[in-house]
Amino acid sequence: MTLQEQSIRLQDAIWDGSVPLDIRLSPQECRTYDNSDSYLIQYPRLSYLPFLLPRLHAFFKPFLIDPDVRPYEGWFSYEDVPLKWHYPLGLLYDLFSGASPAQVHGSGEDDHHPPSQQPSTLPWRLTLHFADWPGEQLVQPDAEGKVLHDAFINSVKEADFLRNGTAKGIMSLSKDDSTQLWGAVQQHDRSVFDPIFQKLLYAQGAPLRHVPLKVYLPSSPSASEPSTGHLRVVQSLITPSLQGTKEPQTLGTALHTLLPTLFPSRKTPILARPVLHGAVVPLNSQLEGLLKEVAYLDGWLHIGLVMIG
Repeated sequence: MTLQEQSIRLQDAIWDGSVPLDIRLSPQECRTYDNSDSYLIQYPRLSYLPFLLPRLHAFFKPFLIDPDVRPYEGWFSYEDVPLKWHYPLGLLYDLFSGASPAQVHGSGEDDHHPPSQQPSTLPWRLTLHFADWPGEQLVQPDAEGKVLHDAFINSVKEADFLRNGTAKGIMSLSKDDSTQLWGAVQQHDRSVFDPIFQKLLYAQGAPLRHVPLKVYLPSSPSASEPSTGHLRVVQSLITPSLQGTKEPQTLGTALHTLLPTLFPSRKTPILARPVLHGAVVPLNSQLEGLLKEVAYLDGWLHIGLVMIG
């Protein structure tokens, strides 16, 4: 199999990736307490939970104590932790579900069953709420969807700026392209998304300046963040090559720079494993290649960490 064929298969797998969800209405908001039907759906890993709210509101309306609540007032929790609606579903699942990530073939570690084969964590059971918005943890969307749209576009702009040193790429998209890009995200339409996103990824043929990388680290609760899922998000300016050399930056060298106590080795995971799209990523993976092949729809590499032992 050629490298191009491998790349196509990898991107196909990422776009086809999904998580089965079992969504239940909060008992405190249900006329029959805990006896409402479940909403079952196989939902794309790359997509966002708020896109489900209109159909969930319609489905649960007969069970709602207050049927006049509006769809955009809905929010999700897992084991009483409010889920950040601007995170892609796949990232949320990797961070909170407790599922063991799949191992990439040839990583040199014992294989685990991929998340899709773990009955203990699937379907992923989420709770839907329409009352008591957790304002200290989540920004509330609006009826027109502008807040969600702006959150996504701002993330795309930030990634664009890091890659190219300017956000001119996203800012110079035509109105039609901008509208179609957001529509493709909402509809999970790769055929529309890819051609537009390629214009951003390879803007004006400019060399890559920095890799948009965020690392999500489980952490203990603090006085300022007592119950937000206890995540610390780590990011910094990461160049595609090691400083002062032409040697490619790998995920291992980047994590060693960002979190040297967790990643004392640049080649072997000792205390934690990096997870992307439900799979452990080998530390020798080159960051520039990962960015071009497996970035999320906002142009970022969102890396979750799973502690070893």
